[in-house]
Amino acid sequence: MHGVKRVQYSKEALEAKRQRDQAKLKEYLALTHDILSRKKNNDMCREAFELTTRLLRVNPEFYTVWNYRRQILEIDMIPKSSAADTNDLLAEDLNLTTALLKQHPKVYWIWNHRRWCLEHVPNGPTEEDSNGWRMANWNKELFVVEKMLEADARNFHAWNYRRYVLGTMPVRRSELSELAYTSRKIEANFSNFSAWHQRSKVLTALWESNTVDPVKSKEEEFDLVKNAMYTDPGDQSVWIYHRWLVGDGGEAALLKREINTIQELLNEQPDSKWCMESLVHYKRLLLQKHTTSFQPGEQVNLVESCIGLLQELGALDPARRQRYKESSEHITRLST
Repeated sequence: MHGVKRVQYSKEALEAKRQRDQAKLKEYLALTHDILSRKKNNDMCREAFELTTRLLRVNPEFYTVWNYRRQILEIDMIPKSSAADTNDLLAEDLNLTTALLKQHPKVYWIWNHRRWCLEHVPNGPTEEDSNGWRMANWNKELFVVEKMLEADARNFHAWNYRRYVLGTMPVRRSELSELAYTSRKIEANFSNFSAWHQRSKVLTALWESNTVDPVKSKEEEFDLVKNAMYTDPGDQSVWIYHRWLVGDGGEAALLKREINTIQELLNEQPDSKWCMESLVHYKRLLLQKHTTSFQPGEQVNLVESCIGLLQELGALDPARRQRYKESSEHITRLST
């Protein structure tokens, strides 16, 4: 790396390191062999469980060992435990995975084990116990996942897990609260595709339930995404979200308005690939769905504009030149 002083090691130091690495590898292979042998022999004892802890701390991507660990919990440990002890066992496993996620935040199997733990939180002796355990575990999960997203706001594993937690919480969190959360993440970084995706899910629920005025809310979203477009016209996530907002192009007035907005941005950013591609996409929707409302000459102008934009895109992005050529031929057919 530039600016980092290269360290020269002596032959003795290199040999000592090689021997340490060999010893670690030998220990890892022996531990792996021991665990897999125990699994094959259906050994469900506590010692086998502790061995899985040791191995998973070294290699948390070893999904077979996670599966074996869950088998031991489900077949031997949980049936022998009281509800309170089971809740404590699962809390310990959640703590283990929290520690592992700090070093391996995108390992699917760690997130998968957390989900399994939540799904096996037991019913307590009383309804108060059950509700207390569930709220404590789910609130902790939401706290953990928010900390993970503070460290990496685009970690899609964390976003997927967040959706799971929100969808299974004993007391559901308000969609308006989640909308505000996505706003904070997007304002911090417009390139956060996962936050935009989460926002689309939340808004769909809000619109379907009429919790917010769909018309007013959607206009506010167009203002937000326009701001994001002008801030970073090269960011793909913003344009994908814009297409979701526009939808299938059922409203000609909306399409024309957004085309004008994007054209204004293209005038300022004449080499913007996403501006050009979006203009072609929305103009094509007009040609497909709204020709009966066109003024004289409007169809011809749209076709010529699309073909011109696709030629520019072919020059700007030669690797996809054939795709742009095929799109141009398709648009030409729409006009005949």
